[in-house]
Amino acid sequence: MQKLIHRVWLIGGTSESAILAEAIAQLQIDCIVSVTTESAKSLYPESEFLTIWVGKLEESKISQFINTNKINRILDASHPYAVEISKLAIAISQTHKIPYLRYERLAIVPQNLANIVYLDSVETLLNGDYLTGKRVLLTLGYRILAQFTKWQDQALLFTRILPSSVALDTALKAGFTPDRIIALRPPFSLELETALWQHWQISLVVTKASGSAGGEDIKINLAHQFNIPLIIIQRPLINYPQMTQSFSNAIKFCQPLKGG
Repeated sequence: MQKLIHRVWLIGGTSESAILAEAIAQLQIDCIVSVTTESAKSLYPESEFLTIWVGKLEESKISQFINTNKINRILDASHPYAVEISKLAIAISQTHKIPYLRYERLAIVPQNLANIVYLDSVETLLNGDYLTGKRVLLTLGYRILAQFTKWQDQALLFTRILPSSVALDTALKAGFTPDRIIALRPPFSLELETALWQHWQISLVVTKASGSAGGEDIKINLAHQFNIPLIIIQRPLINYPQMTQSFSNAIKFCQPLKGG
């Protein structure tokens, strides 16, 4: 009788997913990691138990992806704001009756809310009067920069993006001049973050609730230190069927059932 294949689909692209992938490989569990860019591929270790799939999974292709790769576990460790892939993964898990688990990075709850403003969406930010006349550092990712084009004449906007040609081209098309763009891959140290805010004389920072892995805690500390307003775009609300913030629980979920 042919032994059933046990294969985990790890939805990646984050530093936490790379750590998860390494732990899964060490347990000799077959795992396919999906990322959207070639640059993200470099986050993951080389292993005979890891396959890195690069590309954007759309609704029309995801069933084929599941069937071709014989997926029987889905561990979603995508970025908290990667709503589209999470919703697709949840839907496909229900259709194919595949166990799904969301691994979510810990949220930060500031003890001191001075200088901290929480908004429910970027749309709320853009429709308000938060940016006018400010020297604004945007750390929201490159995909959303086009929405800030109309604000280029009303505020002095700076952005930090990933070091990729796509990200740079997007920023330039959105009206950011080269002297107002810095392309770096996280994590960022306190010293580097401090130097950047001071060099650009930033008076307002806009970021996502991305947890410590995204440097949210450092930004909160600096906002207090320099008395600079920090706008945090809250995480999208998704009804995950199953979620954990425990690394060990995520790894346990990936292991095959005894006798399976």
